[in-house]
Amino acid sequence: MNGTAAAFPDRDAVASKLANLGETEQSYLRLLMENAAQDGNLLEGLYRYLDLASEARFLNSLKLETAGEWIGTHAPARLQIRLMEAARSSQHAAFAAFRTGLVRSGGLERAYPKA
Repeated sequence: MNGTAAAFPDRDAVASKLANLGETEQSYLRLLMENAAQDGNLLEGLYRYLDLASEARFLNSLKLETAGEWIGTHAPARLQIRLMEAARSSQHAAFAAFRTGLVRSGGLERAYPKA
């Protein structure tokens, strides 16, 4: 064994779960979001998912919007700002589609209501 520990789950596994987003993937991601220690792995996987979508030959914006809306709806308040930062980190259409779904979910407004 080498001295470095592999991150669990790795970013490719999280990106794969976000790309498929079926019933079992949703359960997996909900469980991942419950543990604050896994926030870094979740966000790395999200960045990987968005990067892969931006490099794809075909941009499936509806799928990206749906993923943004789902994660915005189910993510805890502690993640809402970090999710929005990830969605705003690029001007690419893939990030914009994800951001549209994230805004539509209303998660940021629920987490931080206006005074």
